[in-house]
Amino acid sequence: MKTEKKLILAALGFTAAAAAALLSFSATAQNGLAGGSDSQTWDAFGGNQQAQKYSTATQITPDNAKNLKKAWELHTGDVGSGAHYTTWGATPLFVNNTVYVGTPFYKIFAVEPDTGKTKWVYDSGALGKSQNQGLKNRGVAYWAAAAPAAGQSCQKMVYIGTMQGELHGVDADTGKPCAGFGKNGVVDVNAWLTTNSKWKIGLIQPPAVYKDTLILGWAGDDWTLKTENPGTVYGIDARTGALKWTFNIIPPDQLNNTGTANVWAGISVDPETGLAFLPVSSPSPNYYGGDRLKEMPYVTATVAVKAETGEVVWARQLVHHDIWDVDINSAPTLLDIDKNGQKIPALIQATKMGFLFVLNRNTGEPVYPIVEKPVPASDVPGEVASRTQPYVATPRPTIPDTSPPVSMLADITSFGQCSRWKARLRDEGRYTPPSIKGSIAWPATVGGVEWGGGAVDPTTNTYVVNSDHVPQVYTLIPRAEADKLYGDKLRGAGGYAAQAGSAYGFKLENFLNIWGMPCWEPPYGTLLSYDMNTGKLNWEKPFGQVQKYGFYMPESWGSVTIGAPVITKSGVVFIGASMDSRVRAVDLKTGNVLWKHIVDAPAVAQPAVYTYKGRQYVVFAAGGNGILTPRLSDQLVAFALPN
Repeated sequence: MKTEKKLILAALGFTAAAAAALLSFSATAQNGLAGGSDSQTWDAFGGNQQAQKYSTATQITPDNAKNLKKAWELHTGDVGSGAHYTTWGATPLFVNNTVYVGTPFYKIFAVEPDTGKTKWVYDSGALGKSQNQGLKNRGVAYWAAAAPAAGQSCQKMVYIGTMQGELHGVDADTGKPCAGFGKNGVVDVNAWLTTNSKWKIGLIQPPAVYKDTLILGWAGDDWTLKTENPGTVYGIDARTGALKWTFNIIPPDQLNNTGTANVWAGISVDPETGLAFLPVSSPSPNYYGGDRLKEMPYVTATVAVKAETGEVVWARQLVHHDIWDVDINSAPTLLDIDKNGQKIPALIQATKMGFLFVLNRNTGEPVYPIVEKPVPASDVPGEVASRTQPYVATPRPTIPDTSPPVSMLADITSFGQCSRWKARLRDEGRYTPPSIKGSIAWPATVGGVEWGGGAVDPTTNTYVVNSDHVPQVYTLIPRAEADKLYGDKLRGAGGYAAQAGSAYGFKLENFLNIWGMPCWEPPYGTLLSYDMNTGKLNWEKPFGQVQKYGFYMPESWGSVTIGAPVITKSGVVFIGASMDSRVRAVDLKTGNVLWKHIVDAPAVAQPAVYTYKGRQYVVFAAGGNGILTPRLSDQLVAFALPN
C-alpha cells in the first residue's frame, strides 16, 4: 500500500524525498496528531497537567465502540486484604512509548503498550511500614528534561510516593533509582513537616509537574484529633529533590487549634501562565469548628499559586467554616470558555457539594455568578456555623438542594425503620449542620462529585462528570459521653471518630435499613454533560448498577461511583467507577451506554487513552475500593478494536 502511494505521488510530480515526507506526515496524522499532538501521550493523572482527561484519538467511535475487545491484561500481584488492605485508584500513564502505573505496594510497573508485557518493575521497599490510611496509590508522575544531557541517565524520570512520606524518583527507561534525586533516589518529604507532626504524611496522589518543578500535596489520618499535621504544599526540584518552596495553608496563630486543610487530591497547572491550582481540604476537627472560629481564607478553597515559587496569586473559598468534611477534592479542569464573544481563561472546580464553580483561572473571579445564600444555623453548644454559603445556579448543581424522600421499598421491608429514623434527624437540605441528635448530611463526605472530578472536550467545551446521590447521618457525641462509650480509642465501631482534644466525638452512619438497603429513593449516582460555554445541562442519566449479594439492581437506580470519566475527540466517554465492576463506553452526545465489560473489581480512577503503532487503547486499573464493595484486585487491563 505504501509503495502504491509513492507511485501515485511520483506521478503527480512529487520528488521521492517529498513523497516520503508527505507519507510520514499522513501516517502521523492518522494516528491522531491531526487533532493535536497530545493524543500520543497520557502523561499525567488527569491526562495532561490541565486535568482535562481528553484524548484527540478518533479510532474508537460511537459506531464501533461495541466491538471493543480485551487487548491485554496484567496482574501486578499487589493486592491485599486484612492487615494488607489495598485501595488502588491509579491512572496509568502513556509516555516515552511505555505504560507506567504505580501500585498500592508502592511499586512502579513499566509495561509495553501493545502487549502488556512488563519491561521493568521498581520496588520502593515501603510495604509493611506504618501507614496512616492503609495501602493506597493513585499513580505516578512523569518528568523529562527540556534539554536532555546526552549519555546521562535520569533525563526522564518517574515518581511514586508512599504512605510514609517518601517520594521515589527512578529513571524512566531502566527503572533504576536516580542517585541525584534526594538520597539515592528517595526524598523524605515527611521530614519537612515538623509542626504538630502526629503521623507520617501520605503521598497518595502523584505530584503535578511544571517545567523542572514538582508540586506535591499529601494525605493524612483525619477525623481523629483536634490538632493534626497542618496543611502544606511543597515545590520540589524535579532533578534533585531539593525543596524549592513551602506553602502553609493554616495561619500561624491557628496551628494549635486545628490541622490538616491539606491538598490530598490532584493539582492542575496552566503551562502558559505557570499557575498551579490547589484544591484544599477541610480543617480538623472535621465536624466541630468551635475551636477554630477564626477565618482561614485558604481552607476548603481553590488556591492559585505560582508553580515556581509557591506565591499565592488568588484564592476563593468555596465552603465557609467547613464542619461537613466536604474537601475541595479534585484538580480543577482548565479550559477556555467562549462567552458573549469573548474567550475567557477558565477552570471548573467540581465539589462534593455538587457545585461546579467556573472561575477565571487568572483572577479567581466567577465566570458564572456565585451568590451567598442563607443556610441553617447550628444548635450545638460552642459551634457557630456560617450564616451563608457560596451557591451557583449555573451550571446546574449535580444534585438537588434537598435530600431524597424515604424509599418506600426500604421502609416497608424494614417495618418503617427508615421513616422513623429520618423523623428523628435534622434534615434542612444542603449545609444542615451536624447535631447531637443527628443530622442528614446532604450531600455527605462521599459527595456529590468525588476525587476524580470531570472531563472536558476543549474543542467544544463539553464537560462530563459523574456524581453521587448519598445522604449520610452525622452525629456529635459530647466529650464525656464519647469517652465513656469509647475510652481513649481514636476510632471505634459504627463510624466513631474521637476528634480528641475537642468538645465532641463524631459518629458517621450510612443511611441504610437493617437489611443494608438505602433508606432513600434512587438514583444513587448519575452521569451528566454540560455545555460550559452557556452553562446549560445537555443531559443527565443514572449511571452504573448497584451489585449486592450477587444481584444487579435496575439500571434506572444508578450506582455510587468513585473514579472519573475521560473523553475522546470522536465523541466517546470512557469510565469505570461503578459498584458493578464494569467499565463502559458512553456516547458523548446522548449519554447512552455503547459498550460495557466486567473487570475484576471496580475501576476507581479514570482510564488512560493512547494510540500506539496505529492502534487506539483504553487502559483501566481495576483495583477496587472498600467504600463500594469488598472486591479488590490488581488487574491492569487494556481494550482496543480487533486488529
